[in-house]
Amino acid sequence: MRNGIALVFLVITWNMFSLNLDKIFIKTTKTLVFTNKSKIHKSNETPIDSIAITTFFNNYPKLKIYESKVFEVYRKHQFNYIWYQSNTINELGNLLYTNLSQLSDEGLQLKVPYKYELDSFFLQTKEGKKVEIELLLTSIYFFYADNVYRGLDDKITTKLGWFIPKKKQYFVSYLDTLMSNPSLLNKNENKVFKQYYRLKDVLKKYRSIKDQNSWEPILMKNNPITIGFSSPIVSQIRERFYRLGYLKIDSKSSKYDNELIQAVRKYKQNMGIKVDDLITTRLIASLNVPISDRIKTLSVNMERCRWISSDFNQAMEYIFINIPSYQMNYIKEGKTILNSKVVVGKVMNQTVVFSGKLQYVVFSPYWNVPKSIIDKEIAPEIKKNKNYLSQHNMEWNDGNIRQKPGPKNSLGLVKFLFPNSNSIYLHDTPSKSLFNEEKRAFSHGCIRLEKPIELAYLLVKDDKNWTMEKLNKAFHSKKEIWYTLKNKIPVYIGYFTSWVDNEGEIHFYEDIYARDECLAAYLFQKE
Repeated sequence: MRNGIALVFLVITWNMFSLNLDKIFIKTTKTLVFTNKSKIHKSNETPIDSIAITTFFNNYPKLKIYESKVFEVYRKHQFNYIWYQSNTINELGNLLYTNLSQLSDEGLQLKVPYKYELDSFFLQTKEGKKVEIELLLTSIYFFYADNVYRGLDDKITTKLGWFIPKKKQYFVSYLDTLMSNPSLLNKNENKVFKQYYRLKDVLKKYRSIKDQNSWEPILMKNNPITIGFSSPIVSQIRERFYRLGYLKIDSKSSKYDNELIQAVRKYKQNMGIKVDDLITTRLIASLNVPISDRIKTLSVNMERCRWISSDFNQAMEYIFINIPSYQMNYIKEGKTILNSKVVVGKVMNQTVVFSGKLQYVVFSPYWNVPKSIIDKEIAPEIKKNKNYLSQHNMEWNDGNIRQKPGPKNSLGLVKFLFPNSNSIYLHDTPSKSLFNEEKRAFSHGCIRLEKPIELAYLLVKDDKNWTMEKLNKAFHSKKEIWYTLKNKIPVYIGYFTSWVDNEGEIHFYEDIYARDECLAAYLFQKE
């Protein structure tokens, strides 16, 4: 009896379990069907024939460089349509078309291939074939991504003296990201170095100023204008600062007052001009730079931003030296913990644009004199004066010349090594007065720091074995002392003649190595 009851119970339980399984299966199947439909844009339309893709590129040869990528996209999406919602171009397609008409906002002057054909379709002046428009948009997407996100070819950037490695970008997979969130086409700091978008905002402002078509030169005599001076020229200067955003209102006053003083000081700081209260011809020359020239400078530096990996946006610790600004910043946990003036290479001995990993701090360093300096500078002096080496604390070392450690050593009390083929490093210097100069391109290529002691302290302070007493002794030792960093720190030596800081202030710097025009020649070449 008990066995019979148990058997009935098992049968009922099994039937109920089976019923629930059926419900789960039906529910799961419905979910799967819905999910698959959401991934495939047009499951009810005939897929694109691969032969049609080949035919398309025969008819549109200017886009043939993208043929393999286009095939890759459609293989990935089972040759389904990407840019259509039923028979209408989707949001991403319309946004891409709009952006193609606004490439100047990206600092580009490009002729879009087959723009007429696109215009004819989008403006409905001509009815296009669906497959043709679909493939044209996909090809133009790669054209857009190459120019807006990737920038100039690596061979060209290397020719222009840029040796910071560029991150490989995969625009086939990025298209899927854009399909999910089309708004990223306008701004995505995960794809582009964030400084790019800051410069883009300033570019928009400067284009607006240019459109007002009133940027007359300010004429001034050689005598500087001092506080309290009154003249019509002061009104012109005030109006110029107002248009550039350094004054909230234009009072039209012709008197050099406290309000204008603050604008003068701030402007000089942002332009790399020695800060004081005088209105000089140097200041006026900067204010008179044509707005079109400023726009070009913004555009070429936006291009340089394309060469910087977007990973830089999330970097928590690194050292960044910008050659034209003569500045070094040590960033840690996203904040600047040290800013220092620097001296960079002369025009004849240009500091190289590249990146490396800081590994060693060398206290009381020897200076191993480069052969070029020995041949050009030291050897002639030795011929004149046999005691030249001893008088300069130098000695022969295995056929080469080196300068012994000491306060007069050309490398000062400490140097910072990030091994590289360019033989460039950061170091102290006994020539402190050079940091007071407005233009600081005096070295043979290496980078001299105004605050090397502070940098050394920050690099070793977390090491319990290094006290302040030990650090001070290391600076003044008679022999080299090497310290190896536990964690290598990325060092980037860049070249930006315009830069927007964290407060949104635009800075312009002198193009000391005359590189902007060379880049502009590639960027704005006429087709």
